[in-house]
Amino acid sequence: MTDKMLQKQPKLPVRQLIVLSICRFAEPVVLTSVLPYLPEMIESVGVPKNEVAKWVGITSAVVAGCQCLTGVPWGRASDYFGRKPVILLGLTFTMIFSMIFGFSHSLVTLILSRALLGLMNGNVGIIRTMVAEMVPEKELQPRAFSVMPLVWTIGSIFGPAFGGALANPAKKHPKIFGGCEFLRKNPFALPNLAAAVLFVIGITTGVLFLHETLVSRKDRRDYGLILGQILTSPCTGRKCKSIHFKSRNDETTSLLADDGLREYGHDTEATPPVQSTCQEQTKKKTPKKPSWKQVFNVQSTLVLLAYGALAMHSLAFDSLFPVFLHYTPQQLKGNPDVKLPFKFASGFGIDSQEIGIMYTFIGIIGMLIQFFVFPNTAKRYGVLNCLKVTSLVFPLLYIVTPFIVLVPESLARATIFSLMMAKLAMVIFSFPCCTILLTNSATSLSVLGTLNGVGTSVSAIGRALGPALVGATFSYGVKKGYVIIPWWILAVVGALSAVPVFWIIETDGFLGNDHESDEGNSSEGERNGGVYGSTAANAKLNGRVDGNGSDAATGSQRQQL
Repeated sequence: MTDKMLQKQPKLPVRQLIVLSICRFAEPVVLTSVLPYLPEMIESVGVPKNEVAKWVGITSAVVAGCQCLTGVPWGRASDYFGRKPVILLGLTFTMIFSMIFGFSHSLVTLILSRALLGLMNGNVGIIRTMVAEMVPEKELQPRAFSVMPLVWTIGSIFGPAFGGALANPAKKHPKIFGGCEFLRKNPFALPNLAAAVLFVIGITTGVLFLHETLVSRKDRRDYGLILGQILTSPCTGRKCKSIHFKSRNDETTSLLADDGLREYGHDTEATPPVQSTCQEQTKKKTPKKPSWKQVFNVQSTLVLLAYGALAMHSLAFDSLFPVFLHYTPQQLKGNPDVKLPFKFASGFGIDSQEIGIMYTFIGIIGMLIQFFVFPNTAKRYGVLNCLKVTSLVFPLLYIVTPFIVLVPESLARATIFSLMMAKLAMVIFSFPCCTILLTNSATSLSVLGTLNGVGTSVSAIGRALGPALVGATFSYGVKKGYVIIPWWILAVVGALSAVPVFWIIETDGFLGNDHESDEGNSSEGERNGGVYGSTAANAKLNGRVDGNGSDAATGSQRQQL
């Protein structure tokens, strides 16, 4: 029996990844749904037209800047209180503040609600941590870590269409909503109210079906999961029965649950002595806070530098490229202000509707790349090698970008689409690779939540600085007649961001490093059959950790990825 278990191939926890995806879906929808109507909304609160663009940029930067401030505290909170409660709390706050945003009638309320939305949600890093704890096997990580970006991609495609269709409905759809006084007074409330429905679905699903992955908290009784089992037991055909456990006061309590309750860390066998049980619970209730020295080892610091720089130049491109496409075309032949090949300040003059259609098409193609191409490629060549290639391609793309206005008009749309597709492919590969490398740079499971919180903050800094930098340099460049200036600055930033990538050493991750988790939870992992048990127990079942909890992976095993 043991030999069969050791030979058993690891599998993705598909059900838990689906539950986590449902929880995650509402966030990209609500964050991207504002893009079509944000300029109109800002203008509606009394901002002059010539100031709208500035305040749109400020509103976007406020969310990223506030996420930077609280990414680490939320990560540390998840290390102590557990991943599940912190994620559900973040979803609840996001739902509340997005509705406040939709009902805003002043610039102050609008900016404040966006700031609070950024401050009160650190789910990006915590969700990555949950995925890492669900899937410690390196050969499964590329596919596992592509799931959440895929959810974000789908949400970011659905979000703008969702927001654009529901914003100001009394004006856009007068036959349906024209008689509704509430929507006339609150023209931007409907998209956020509709998004709240998605949040309610996500929060409810999380409460009932999402498993805790933090080792020190996963054996706690979760009444939400128990209720979920009771509600679904008639459909699954699993028999419910009454189980008994002893409380601290040595009283016997009865609880309805099904045969799968052991999955949640509740043993239905004989209860151990109350004194020893209390001592074990006390130890698990007071996990040690990781030190900053544990969080910032050499490898994690290098990955964080690469990750922050990647977010900076990638998001800067994303904010600038639509402006470049929409910018007024310039007469290139016979124009004294133009001196090819470097001095020109032309765009394409493409309207926002056509730009939106382009992004929708590449988003659909991107979903296929994300789920089918990336996992197989990363598994074959390794995540670090993939990241090295993308880090070299980014600067080349940025250098070429301004020169696409010089191609013949008949090839312009195909050239634009090809460039957008190439940039999206690099993003699809680079961000999950950074996430995997950051996860595997953790010295133990105890620092993983904090480390991903730091990653969220570092990424937020880049997302706030990048658009501000290229926005200012684009204005300066076109004024001087050199549209290449912002793009070549991006190329320099992209080239510098490649430097730490080539110093990174791909490690085997935290498998076997967390001795405390291994010793404290091996029996629980064996009891759970290695599916939702401790990381160390799962690793043992897969033959990747030796009897002492130390890493026993060979070079050939590492090359499998």
